[in-house]
Amino acid sequence: MINLILCGGCGSRLWPISRTLMPKQFARLFDGASLFQRTVETNSIACESQFVISNAEQYFLAKDQLPQSTATNAPRFLLEPVGRNTAPAVALACLSLDPNEIVLVSPSDHIIRDKVAYLKVLEKAKKLAEEGALVTFGIQPTGPETGYGYIEADGENVKRFVEKPNKAKAEEYIKNGNFYWNSGIFCFKVSAFLEELLAYAPEIYQSSQIALSGAIMEGSLVRIQHKEMMAIPADSIDYAVMEKSHRVKVVPSSIGWSDLGSFDALYGEYPHDSNGNNVNEKHLAVNTKNSLVMGNQRLIATIDLDEMLIVDTPDALLVAPLKSSQKVKNVVEALKTRNSELMNVPQTVSRPWGTYSVLESSDRYKMKRIVVKPGERLSLQKHLHRSEHWVVVSGTATVTVGDSVFLVRPNESTYIAVGEMHRLQNEGKLPLVIVEVQVGEYTGEDDIVRVEDDYLRS
Repeated sequence: MINLILCGGCGSRLWPISRTLMPKQFARLFDGASLFQRTVETNSIACESQFVISNAEQYFLAKDQLPQSTATNAPRFLLEPVGRNTAPAVALACLSLDPNEIVLVSPSDHIIRDKVAYLKVLEKAKKLAEEGALVTFGIQPTGPETGYGYIEADGENVKRFVEKPNKAKAEEYIKNGNFYWNSGIFCFKVSAFLEELLAYAPEIYQSSQIALSGAIMEGSLVRIQHKEMMAIPADSIDYAVMEKSHRVKVVPSSIGWSDLGSFDALYGEYPHDSNGNNVNEKHLAVNTKNSLVMGNQRLIATIDLDEMLIVDTPDALLVAPLKSSQKVKNVVEALKTRNSELMNVPQTVSRPWGTYSVLESSDRYKMKRIVVKPGERLSLQKHLHRSEHWVVVSGTATVTVGDSVFLVRPNESTYIAVGEMHRLQNEGKLPLVIVEVQVGEYTGEDDIVRVEDDYLRS
């Protein structure tokens, strides 16, 4: 069985931890591990390999967080230049697989606590999938939750999918006893899914075929082109197939599942102290109870608080009642109207060659700490609106400026004028660390003209 891992979405309800360039599934929220890593670990008990469907921007985040694999079960990747929802993502992956393969489709940002129960559920789902069913996992509800969709079932047969209900409807569903939360996890044979996709969403099927035929294949990597991706109708797997097919079965699942869609859900996953606060050595609590306080850089002192949410990051601070955490997405919408980079870019941004952290930013200048991994190099590029000063902190930089190539060692510096072609490279065996000071009328990240790039970015 192959695990199709869906890595779309930006997790706006977990801002400011989750950003477009560091969505919640890749944030290391659990003792240095991410939700993506926990998804891989959990599903590895039943799946021989992973097939990651990701936005092109997140490819190297996913690649760096995957465990080392042998050549026989090395993970595959399908990169989308733009998201078109889950139906096209699953369609593109399935069209590139053996029709007889069984796949487990799972979001990358959910949590499953009871792995023993989960293994039993997977075994049942796999058997149904081998018989030609499209299997969905129905979570046994623990209360009238209004944040989830529901599945109405008659035994293992699905009668209908229901949108997120209001409180009264949710209470009615729980009382009836034959409703489950829709987990968004599926299991089926590739051929069975494609047959139903062709029957109920032929435009998605056909345009996905065209997109795949024009894709760039690089070993285990499939890179879909932008024009072909945009030609695929955007739709969810639920709407496109599952709600219409007569081959859908549900497996009731009590597996300790959560989609971690808000901070109050995240609060429940952390160990708590005697006052009900999450354990955080950076939190000094004075008469503070039942609160989620996140931040690991500076001391956070709280006085006389109850059921509060405090999230401290280097460039943004969030304070709200914990019960209002679902409204965090409203903050993100407000940032979007302001065209603020705070919704997209965290302080430290991962790149295929390493990372950069914005130390300070103001009008006409920006200061960064750049770390280049051994053997990696940035693109050959130029900037139209800014000059750059590089000071090497540790390691040795191989620098290209115009037609010149030279070494810059610790405590040495170099200067790149506006419009000058340049490249930074680490040919050493240790990380290269530099401080970069940008000066100019515009210092945005889109002021990059790439002439040559090892990672095929535009």
